[in-house]
Amino acid sequence: MKEIKSEVVFRQYDSISDTPEQAGEGLEMAGKAREKAYAPYSKFKVGACVVLANGAIYTGNNQENAAYPDGLCAERVALFKASADNPGVGVQSVYVSCENGDNVSAPCGSCRQVMMEFEARQGSPVEIWFPGGNGTYLHAPSVSSLLPFPFKMEP
Repeated sequence: MKEIKSEVVFRQYDSISDTPEQAGEGLEMAGKAREKAYAPYSKFKVGACVVLANGAIYTGNNQENAAYPDGLCAERVALFKASADNPGVGVQSVYVSCENGDNVSAPCGSCRQVMMEFEARQGSPVEIWFPGGNGTYLHAPSVSSLLPFPFKMEP
């Protein structure tokens, strides 16, 4: 038997005003996108903001459907919009906003896998910012911090 250890380091900020300026702006934009979410079933509204390497900024929000698997998370809405308009341009950062009370609200597994493919395809990290509970925010320097064993891309 061989033991494999993995260390994950996140930075925690006590409030949005404690984050670096660009992160605060991204989180604010994600918050505005959250207000427009379509979440009549879960009542859990989520907004996302994606910043690309060329400076373009895209927002998205969760879009639910009565057939639950047919909805889409805010992160993927924003990422796919950005990619559709800017093919081949790298993703720098993803900001997530939701009303989560005292719970950490990291992106779901499907969103993590999609973000990981962007990271692998561009060969550079995608930083993720998301609610850490009780008004705090967590910063992951790379999607690999959230998804240590992703599906791998095959040519």
